[in-house]
Amino acid sequence: METRPQTPTLDRVRGPGDLRQMSDGTLARLAAELRDEVISAVSHTGGHLGSSLGVVELTVALHAVFDTPHDKLIWDVSHQCYPHKILTGRRDRIRTLRQEGGLSGFTKRAESAYDPFGAAHSSTSISAALGFTVGRDMGQDTGDAIAVIGDGAMSAGMAYEAMNNAGHEGRRLFVILNDNEMSIAPPTGAMSSYLSGLYSGPMGLARHMAEGFEAALPGPIRDHARRARQLVTGLPDGQGTLFEELGFTYIGPIDGHDMSQLLPVLRAARARATGPVLIHCCTVKGKGYAPAEHSADRGHGVSKFEVSTGTQAAKAASAPSYTKVFGQTLTRLAERDPRIVAVTAAMPSGTGVSQMAERLPSRVFDVGIAEQHAVTFCGGLAASGLRPFAAIYSTFLQRGYDQVVHDIALQNLPVRFAIDRAGLVGADGPTHAGAFDVGFLSALPNMTVMAAADEAELARMTATAAAWDEGPIAFRYPRGAGEGVPVPEQPESLEIGRGRILQEGEHVALLSFGAHLGECCRAAALLEERGLTVTIADARFAKPLDTALIRRLARDHRALVTVEQGAQGGFGAMVLHHMANTGLLDGACRVRTMTLPDRYIDQASPAAMYADAGLTATDIAATALEAAGMQLTTAP
Repeated sequence: METRPQTPTLDRVRGPGDLRQMSDGTLARLAAELRDEVISAVSHTGGHLGSSLGVVELTVALHAVFDTPHDKLIWDVSHQCYPHKILTGRRDRIRTLRQEGGLSGFTKRAESAYDPFGAAHSSTSISAALGFTVGRDMGQDTGDAIAVIGDGAMSAGMAYEAMNNAGHEGRRLFVILNDNEMSIAPPTGAMSSYLSGLYSGPMGLARHMAEGFEAALPGPIRDHARRARQLVTGLPDGQGTLFEELGFTYIGPIDGHDMSQLLPVLRAARARATGPVLIHCCTVKGKGYAPAEHSADRGHGVSKFEVSTGTQAAKAASAPSYTKVFGQTLTRLAERDPRIVAVTAAMPSGTGVSQMAERLPSRVFDVGIAEQHAVTFCGGLAASGLRPFAAIYSTFLQRGYDQVVHDIALQNLPVRFAIDRAGLVGADGPTHAGAFDVGFLSALPNMTVMAAADEAELARMTATAAAWDEGPIAFRYPRGAGEGVPVPEQPESLEIGRGRILQEGEHVALLSFGAHLGECCRAAALLEERGLTVTIADARFAKPLDTALIRRLARDHRALVTVEQGAQGGFGAMVLHHMANTGLLDGACRVRTMTLPDRYIDQASPAAMYADAGLTATDIAATALEAAGMQLTTAP
């Protein structure tokens, strides 16, 4: 059993104001204790360990130098916010992190005044910081704005759009580039190489330190900074960095784990800045905890673990995950079809395409955190005659929607969208829920939209997408383990727009779209206990709909209930629209649609979240009985 770490300095902290009364040496001790506390807490809850360990010193220094919460500290993505939460009055709840009723794993405005802007998707912090900055300059009661953004998030175009605008505005704001050369996967592209080049070699502390800031630094650091700048640019006033060309004063790189560097640089910047400043901090993801530092992903996302060894809790044996089934199926198909390529936006392991990358590395493209580019890149690949699969989480595909509409659907290009994490996802909460893709994709002309009921269906839909060259096609599937059904080695393609009936009944029809089919089967058993016979159908397609199946279900049953793991306006809406326009709502069959409710659902286990959403087997059975004019009674 773990012994809580000894944290006498941290125990004195009730909020960031306490840090501003501490000496630099005390702040360094505080950082060491804070690291131990983060490790201890996450060992109980799981979560984003490596990213949080990488910013421990930076978090302490920022809160010690700036006047939070009046100054607005904005964490990009905010998966690195655990030390921040501990220091801002939430230490007593840190072991409820990512649990039902507990602290969010990300910053959240409703949770604390120290979280001025919520996040979980990347590359938004500089835009938000500029918004706070303009608010301040227009008389709002806010101080400085500080955006902390990682090198992985700097691969997204939104960060540069914001920096370009901020440089043009010329207003005082601070951007901290937290450069650990490691986002979720190794960062991709020229920007990563550029950042690495800024601090590779012997130049050390602060290569491109602006002359005004150099003057404010202590003598030895000032002299070193000036020499570094001259070595890089050739002359004291030589060519600047990309960031300087965008209008920022660039300071760095500095060691983000060395308080003797962090504190004076941040103090100098705060004292002297008149315009936008970028401070380049080099950090190590997982810093100070060997199991995280040495793991392939630097402990990005961990389950509960043993602190002394880093060994994560073993998961119970179960069916293979949907992600693994997709990756295996895609790899097999690609081995037989040289036109198949895969594209992911910084999530090769998370989407399963890493399996294909191991076998066929030249045909897998990780474009970094750049979903917009990923989608249009796939459009170009498709236009060239290849068969691209865009493997993107549902929550992140939202970021490339304009490109899906304009560059793919409008041109009827056969891009295959493999949409992982469909539905509710558990501990990551509402920021990562895959709730909206069915609605926003089904609205598009030329688009085909499928949802897998189990892992065998996912394999078939992957094969269907590979063979479909008539236009864009999407298939969605949830996080986690499948249903345990056998997965075909060589799956056959499905007939486009045709569902299936699993069992026949006379009274009630349950029409499932996607991975809630198992819950529908359990609901059918409850209904059968009441003497009703139930038809269970798997729609497979939201677009095009199986209109013959819908007509048959409406004609032959007293009640028809559609069930999906998505928001209102999705599959059920497509069914209702069709039925209304063809007169099928004019008959005796009563129709109900079951979707996620019109609200965001906080983190919990997926089962608890679906219970909160009213989508359990009991809920489905009760809805069907109400539609059929009966009531469901359960034993006390």
